[in-house]
Amino acid sequence: MPQTTASRIIRALIPSAMLRFNQFDHKFFGISDSEVEQMDPQQKQLLQCVYRALENAGIPMEKASGTRTGVFVGIMNRDYETNAAHVHPTVINHWTGTGLAMSIGANRVSYIFNFTGPSLSIDCACSSSLVALHLACQSIKQGECEMAVCGGVNCIIEPRVFVALSKAKMISPEGTSKPFSSRADGYGRGEGCGVVLLKPLRK
Repeated sequence: MPQTTASRIIRALIPSAMLRFNQFDHKFFGISDSEVEQMDPQQKQLLQCVYRALENAGIPMEKASGTRTGVFVGIMNRDYETNAAHVHPTVINHWTGTGLAMSIGANRVSYIFNFTGPSLSIDCACSSSLVALHLACQSIKQGECEMAVCGGVNCIIEPRVFVALSKAKMISPEGTSKPFSSRADGYGRGEGCGVVLLKPLRK
């Protein structure tokens, strides 16, 4: 099937909200046209934010390449995977598995940036990013990596999750999260990506 036809099928079957996440310069990261069409937007946001974190730290990609840098990512949302499961079989190709799997979120960062430290995608619901931070610090402390990229990402594409959470009374009436507070009354869902670069204080 011609690539343009496959693109039309994807756009027809996946909600238009997903398309706004796809403004991504894939060629900058050495990703082909056919591969990027199968990528979860969360993977794309991670790559962009990791680049920005390195840039803000004054570390060029070339200098970071080959270093013992760990990647620890909190990622739990499967909206893209859920929607993509319904695409026409002719759209599925050899990139589909890596594009949809949440486990690949951290691994793709390690691969693209040529990091050689531990690479973990962590799903423990609302605490995913916090646990990722804990594991990153432990990894540095134990000498498994010399620095670590740590963060979290969430893209909301599928509205049905809100229905389930609302019926379970897990959504805060105020729409805000109040972690570790006696005023906590559920959580407020948000989307975006945040990444920090961690190093031991002596470095």
